[in-house]
Amino acid sequence: MPGHRRPGRPATGRRATAGTTALLTLLALLLTGCSGGGGADTAKDGPVRLTFWSALRGSQEVVDEFNRTHTNIKVDFAQVPSGEQGGWAKLSNAARAGNAPDVATIEYPQLPGFTIDGVPRDISKLLPDSVRRKILPQALDLTTFDGRTYAVPVDIEPMVFLYRKDIFAKNHIAVPKTWAEFESSARKLKKKAPRSRIASLFTTGGTLYMAAYAWQAGATWYDTSGDTWRVSMDDAPTRKVADYWQGLKDDDLVRVEPGSSQQWRAHLRSGETAGYLAGAWAAGSMMASTPDGKGKWAIAPVPQWDAAKPKVSTQGGSTFMVTKDSNHPKEAMEFISWMVTSPDALRAKLASGVSSAFPSVPGLVPVARKEMDTSYFSGQDIFGLFDEQAKLIAPTWQWGPRMVSTTTSGDDGLAKAGAGSGSVLEALRDAQSRTMPDLKSLGLSVTTR
Repeated sequence: MPGHRRPGRPATGRRATAGTTALLTLLALLLTGCSGGGGADTAKDGPVRLTFWSALRGSQEVVDEFNRTHTNIKVDFAQVPSGEQGGWAKLSNAARAGNAPDVATIEYPQLPGFTIDGVPRDISKLLPDSVRRKILPQALDLTTFDGRTYAVPVDIEPMVFLYRKDIFAKNHIAVPKTWAEFESSARKLKKKAPRSRIASLFTTGGTLYMAAYAWQAGATWYDTSGDTWRVSMDDAPTRKVADYWQGLKDDDLVRVEPGSSQQWRAHLRSGETAGYLAGAWAAGSMMASTPDGKGKWAIAPVPQWDAAKPKVSTQGGSTFMVTKDSNHPKEAMEFISWMVTSPDALRAKLASGVSSAFPSVPGLVPVARKEMDTSYFSGQDIFGLFDEQAKLIAPTWQWGPRMVSTTTSGDDGLAKAGAGSGSVLEALRDAQSRTMPDLKSLGLSVTTR
C-alpha cells in the first residue's frame, strides 16, 4: 500500500538481509510467555557472571583477556563444536530447555532460523550507537531484520581469489579481473599445464559457494512480500552463474571435488589446483594447512561480471548474540561490544594462531595488519585488499529460515552433478523444492517467484 515500508528494511535505510514481517510475527508468538532464565547467577557481593559458548578459535584467549581487565563482569567460556558437528544442535536444545548461555556465536546463514526459533534477543536498544557506528553497514544488515537487530557481527568475509602466482607467471597467465577472463585463463592454464586447473567446483559445501556467486551476480534467493516468504534459487542471475560453472565443469576447466577434503588440499599443495575462490578467512587457513606454499600464493579481488560496476559477496563470517535466556542482557552486550570493537580483544584472538578473518569493525584493520606475518603472501597487504573488497559487498542478500536443510539438499545435487548425473542448476532447483516443506512446517507463508 502507499507509504508502507517494505518489510526487511532496517532503521539505517539499508536493506536488511533476512528481515520480514512474517519472521517477526512468528517470533512474537514463540516468545510469548517466555522469560529469561539462563545464564550464570550474580553473587550479591561479586561480579556478574556470564556464560559464553563459541566454536571460534581464540575465544578462550579473548575471555581470559576480558576477565583479566574487567572486575564487574566475569565470563565462563565453553568451547562447542562448529556448525552441524554439534554446536547448533547444542544451542537449540539448550534454548528449548530454557538454559541457553548468555552469549553465543552463530554464523550469518543460520541467524534467521535461530531468530524464528526465538533463540536470540532483540538487541536493538541494547546495542550502543557508538558500537553500531563502527560496524561495517553491510555486516550489520545481515543481522538486522525489519529494523530490529538480533546479533552483532564479529567478522565479515568478502570473497577473494587466492592463486598460485608462480604458476600463473610461469605460464604467462593474467590474473582474471572478470569472469570472462577467468574462463579464458582457465583454458590457457589447462593447455599449458594439462594437470593443473584454475579452481574447484565443490561437491560438498558447494551450495554456500554457489550462493556467494549468485549473490555477486545480483540474485536474491529469498525475499518477502507482505507476510510471505518468496523463494527463487533459479532466478536469472542464478541461472547465469549455474550455467557458467556447468560450462567450466563440462569443459574440464575446473577440478570437481569435495570442499575442505584431503583430496582438495593435496591438489593445492601440488599445484594441480592453482586457485581458490573463498572468503577472506581462507588466507589464514591456507597459511596453516599448506605451509610449503609460502611465497607461492597471492590474493586478488574476486572476478567481476561487470568490471565497471564491481560487486562483492561474502563467504563465511560469524556473529555474537545475546540469548533470550540471559538474565544479564546489559552485561552480555558490554562483553560483546568489547569483543567486537576492542583492539585488545582482537590481539588476544590473534595470539591463539594465524587468522585472516576480516573484522566487522574496519577501524581494527590496522591491528589485524600489524599482528599478521604476511611473508606467506610475499608481504602483500592482504588486509588492505580485504578492506577495499568489503566496501563493495552488495547489500541485496538475505538468508532463508532453514539454510542447513537448503544447503544439505543442494550439496546432494551438486555431488550428483559432479558425477555426471544432473546439473548445477538442477541441484539448486532441487534444493529449493526440498526446502519448501521445511519452511511451511514453521507456519510461514511461502511461495516461489
